[in-house]
Amino acid sequence: MKMANAYLVVRIKGQADVPYWATHTMTLLKLDKKYRATILPAKENTLGMLRKVQHYVSWVELDTTLAKELIDKKARKSGYKKITSDDLKELGFATSDELATALSEGKATLSKLKPLKPWFALAPPRYGFKRSTKKLYGQKGVLGQNKELGNLVRNMI
Repeated sequence: MKMANAYLVVRIKGQADVPYWATHTMTLLKLDKKYRATILPAKENTLGMLRKVQHYVSWVELDTTLAKELIDKKARKSGYKKITSDDLKELGFATSDELATALSEGKATLSKLKPLKPWFALAPPRYGFKRSTKKLYGQKGVLGQNKELGNLVRNMI
């Protein structure tokens, strides 16, 4: 089984009635609110953290095209301002394509790229969720490891 290089993780459920340990894990993953997304490079502990909170989040292996869409449309810096090509040059990337590639290959982490926010704020998906938000992917839901999350995220951008 090949290891993914990076995961796109989206918090599906809100803040109410979440046990302390799950809140804590999601804070470490930078998923403080509902519909926040982040990109995590795949390490040994990443998958363990994701499995721990799989009833609140959904994740998928990240491809470069989706990473680029997220960066172009949803990446923000402090003050919630859009990022410019100058910001990218300061970070050491010529284009958003380069940044997307580095993120999807697990070479760069959002939380290390100052002044970027370590998350993307997404909207609820257009046309709604096609499956239950209370069940895991294997049980006709959207939570946990979800192969169709890419399309869902495109509806949330």
